[in-house]
Amino acid sequence: MSSSPQVTWRSHYALCVLAVIYVCNYIDRYLVSILIEPIKLEFGVSDTAIGLLTGVAFALFYTVSGLPMGRLADRIGRKPVVALSCIAWSLMTMLCGVATSFGMLLAFRILVAVGEAGGSAPSVAMVSDLYPARLRSRALSIFMMGPPIGIALGLGAGGWVAEHYGWRSAFIVIGAPGILIGLLLAFTVRAPRPAGLASPQARQESFMMTLRSMLGVSSYRLILVAGSLAAVAGNAIGTWNPSFLIRSHGLGIQEAGFLIGIVGGLCAAIGTLTCGFVTDRLAARDSGWQVGVAALGTLISVPLGLLFFLWPNGVAFHIAGNSVPTAFLFYMGFAFFATWWATPCFGAMSGLFPPAKVAQATALFLMGVTLVGVGLGPLVVGGLSDIFRAMIGDQALRYAMASTIALLLVPVICLSLAVPRYRRQTLDTPADHTAKADAVTA
Repeated sequence: MSSSPQVTWRSHYALCVLAVIYVCNYIDRYLVSILIEPIKLEFGVSDTAIGLLTGVAFALFYTVSGLPMGRLADRIGRKPVVALSCIAWSLMTMLCGVATSFGMLLAFRILVAVGEAGGSAPSVAMVSDLYPARLRSRALSIFMMGPPIGIALGLGAGGWVAEHYGWRSAFIVIGAPGILIGLLLAFTVRAPRPAGLASPQARQESFMMTLRSMLGVSSYRLILVAGSLAAVAGNAIGTWNPSFLIRSHGLGIQEAGFLIGIVGGLCAAIGTLTCGFVTDRLAARDSGWQVGVAALGTLISVPLGLLFFLWPNGVAFHIAGNSVPTAFLFYMGFAFFATWWATPCFGAMSGLFPPAKVAQATALFLMGVTLVGVGLGPLVVGGLSDIFRAMIGDQALRYAMASTIALLLVPVICLSLAVPRYRRQTLDTPADHTAKADAVTA
């Protein structure tokens, strides 16, 4: 293991740039969610086809590209992979705005996925390189504010641009800043190079040997399953929430974007930051809390999510001229806790693995999150909505989304089972020997 990194202003600057890149990642990923209705209208496609566009197609290519990108970052360094990936996916997002057919739009979204595959895992590894273990969850929580802020800006700004200038302009305007941020990372950030990165031993180890060593850690396997299933509900809700508010609560596209994006995104960002501080504080006393905090937050989110989707129609009050359904009050609590599984799980990677494997372990985790979560979440809800429509009509989407909330109970169980294993595997065991120790203690 490498010695603890020294924290300076350069560390904080690098973290800020990486966090902004992660914001761009999620802006470009979820922008399509607020544009579903106008895209359906122009191309005449079904909810299932939209589920393929936002789910399976994106997830499949993100997954195929993720592990090679993580392995590359563990060998040549995190910064060049992240910078080039950010520039690539931002350019592809802009090209979505010039698609003349649904097939062309699908092709550009696939290329967005390939670009984004090189962003997340190397960024998490780079944040872990920048900060010592006692500050890592807090640093990662700042980085992990990217998804809620990105979704907020993607839905809020994207909805506004689409409302006034059309859905094509939204892709072009929202995608452009990522190119500049990628260049900023490449030319202004000094990236650390941890000991052991691209060592002769790491270079000689084959991909399959690395994969077997990572999957040999039982707590990591449970975290992998938990994250994948939590992402099913998360991505389904993130993709279809605007359409749910439009269809079931009668909101306009701009109102839905404001509530889910700005208000919900703010609650999720505060929740993510809170989770990081709570995790660092509790994990300092007992390492099992690194995973236990994720289980606790996810459990609290389940009843809040069910109340949001099943609460009857009705307006609680207005914000800036936007109607706020009573049900949305429960969503604010759900958004605060629903992200708690992510930061502790990402932080657990650096506790279980040496620097030369952190990006690959994170990439494998993201592979499960993306292939299962992004791939199946939007598609399952779209399919259920089409099926339920024949039985219950216009409220089909409401019950399709409520059905996904029950899946969050499985991650709670997996994370709870992982707590004692993670505690045992990290208590007195160096990360580069964890897999060997696990074979004895599991």
